[in-house]
Amino acid sequence: MTKINVYIDSRLILIYHLHQILFSISTCVLWFERRNNPVANQLDVKKQIDTVFSIANTLRGTYQPDKYRDVILPMIILRRIECALAETKDIVCEAYEANHDIAEAMLRRKSGYPFYNTSKWTLAKLLGDAAQLPANLTTYIDAFSPNIKQIFSDLEFDKEIKKMHKGAKLTGVVRKFSELDLDPVRVNNVAMGYMFEEVIRRFSENAEAGDHYTPREVVQLITRLALAEGCDDLKEPGKVIKVGDFACGTGGMLSCAKEQLDEMCPESDVYLYGQEVIPDTHAICLADMLIKGQRAENIRLTDTMKEDCFPDDRMRLVLMNPPFGQPWGGKDASDGVEKAVNEEYARLDSRFPAGLPAKSDMQLLFMQHAIHKLAEENGRACIISNGSPLFSGGTSSGESQTRRWLLENDYIEAIVGLPGDLFYNTGIGIYVWVLSKNKAPKRRGKVQLIDATDEWTPMRRSLGNKRKQISPEQIDEIVAFYTSFEEGEHCHILPNEEFLYKEYTVKQPLQRSYQITPERIDTLAEGKFKDDFHNPAKLEELLLIDEEDMTSKQRRELAVLQKAEPVFGQMIQLLRDNLMDASTQDYKGFEKNIKDLLSTLPDYKEKETANQRKSVIDKVVDAMSYMDKTAPLRHKRDGSIEYDDTTKDTELVKLSEDVDDYFEQEVWPYVPDAKWFDEEDKKHVKTGAEIPFTRYFYKYEAPESSDKLLTEFNELEAQLQEQLKGLTV
Repeated sequence: MTKINVYIDSRLILIYHLHQILFSISTCVLWFERRNNPVANQLDVKKQIDTVFSIANTLRGTYQPDKYRDVILPMIILRRIECALAETKDIVCEAYEANHDIAEAMLRRKSGYPFYNTSKWTLAKLLGDAAQLPANLTTYIDAFSPNIKQIFSDLEFDKEIKKMHKGAKLTGVVRKFSELDLDPVRVNNVAMGYMFEEVIRRFSENAEAGDHYTPREVVQLITRLALAEGCDDLKEPGKVIKVGDFACGTGGMLSCAKEQLDEMCPESDVYLYGQEVIPDTHAICLADMLIKGQRAENIRLTDTMKEDCFPDDRMRLVLMNPPFGQPWGGKDASDGVEKAVNEEYARLDSRFPAGLPAKSDMQLLFMQHAIHKLAEENGRACIISNGSPLFSGGTSSGESQTRRWLLENDYIEAIVGLPGDLFYNTGIGIYVWVLSKNKAPKRRGKVQLIDATDEWTPMRRSLGNKRKQISPEQIDEIVAFYTSFEEGEHCHILPNEEFLYKEYTVKQPLQRSYQITPERIDTLAEGKFKDDFHNPAKLEELLLIDEEDMTSKQRRELAVLQKAEPVFGQMIQLLRDNLMDASTQDYKGFEKNIKDLLSTLPDYKEKETANQRKSVIDKVVDAMSYMDKTAPLRHKRDGSIEYDDTTKDTELVKLSEDVDDYFEQEVWPYVPDAKWFDEEDKKHVKTGAEIPFTRYFYKYEAPESSDKLLTEFNELEAQLQEQLKGLTV
């Protein structure tokens, strides 16, 4: 049997290496093809995106590639707004020329948007006076309404105009953008979303996973999930619907929600609210929201961890993809974030009532913020996360307590597992949390887990890490899993208590034998007891301080440690001089022996108490002992059995399961004398929660037979030979 296993393992290794070789050969062949056919090397992207990248390439020399976005993103925004205003441009300019004191509200009304431009210039007209292009472009931008001017101010675009002019790039950039069609009528929001995402992805290769940018099909999916249930009231005429995204990026989720709500509820009034911390993406989002007729003051350039910009507003819907694995505290956190989070947590009406997760990841803080922002009677949210919020952290951790809070308040409707390789800059699997304050009766007290990891189609060409996409039909299928609310291969419906657990301490009775041996003495001499007794590291640290620089406290510490060091050495030597040939189960007798043995040691502490001396003796006795199930049980003074702290362990028992039943099945068959202890009190939290999603969908797959592996090996070998034959320069 062992030989067969070795054989199979060897085959697997060979197959893996053949796969690698085939990939390398294929890469070489493709390189030869592309060298002779440059067209094959071009990305298959939309026409507008291709044009934008060709413009970006003209910046070479004046800009490094990672700085192209400093020009490209503002110019896309400028051209998009210009195209939107084109139809009403002349009307606005005429009204302004007739009366320079005309009210802004009148200009907005004439433009048809919550913004306007009073300049005669357009990008195309600017080219007619090339000598004055920098000044005229600046004048053109200054003629926008204040909300648009603020966008270009935040992006510091005036600096880029000067830089492009100095590098002789400005005229070419303006000309090419003037020819780019970004009219909202012909280039919809979805297309613009893809454009921004691809530009940002290409020019931000080092972005952290979770920073950017949710693929449009995922945005459509979570919007569909948010609106799939509990939203009949939105169809009422004149209904005011507030939608929030507090990590809004370029505004894709807000845009998608607006489009679907406009179709679903044409007589409602939709108001979009967003917060974004990155100036570039905030500018894109703000421009897009203004084109949609939204209020500029509802799209804020603010870190959500620092501030809730809309404290008096509650959202009917919240859609978010907060950053994955971004710290809110510690040295890697943004300035002021940790202080702001701690201050918010201390408030009576905190946005973070469940607790603070580990400082290394703020996802669960965003989730608490989302719940805080939901309308009490009917708010719903869809939040994207990676796997960490499902299970990270121990029982008393902020992560566990946040999950517990979500479950005990019955906020979780469903969690949907999606495939990996969906995002542009991370290949990890993601999850969608469907949260609600208006659960349907059938969902109350339950969590629906949906496995949609197989719901994907391959992309013809990958974009960064994005190699998979979810088709419209697959979105329909995932939404159907959710709305059907039925157990099946892809769906499990479980009570909230399934994920809540209590941590019990487990100990065995104290049964020990005692013997002074060289091995145990060595352990004592180098273990924690040594550090507690005379702390060599601290002693060395204090000895390095000049006498005149020492504080009085340091001098006292040094004196104690210097006195303790030789006493510890004497103790170890006494033990070595009194080795025992045989063990004893007589605890009292052994304890007295150790006490007598160490009684000759000098005091190393001033005013040493009897309890301090007894503590040292107890530690030595314990160090010279070992578990012995043949030894008599030790009892406390009240007659109860004493339990051995060295055997201490923990067991996590679901709240839905009786603890004795659990021990009957999982513990006592292996440790018959184990006893559980419930140590939870006001200071010690022992009730927690985790959601081991993948455990519920695990499927055993038998290993491949050796015959099949051999066949695959031979096929790969034949492919390799064929590839080598076709490889020619």
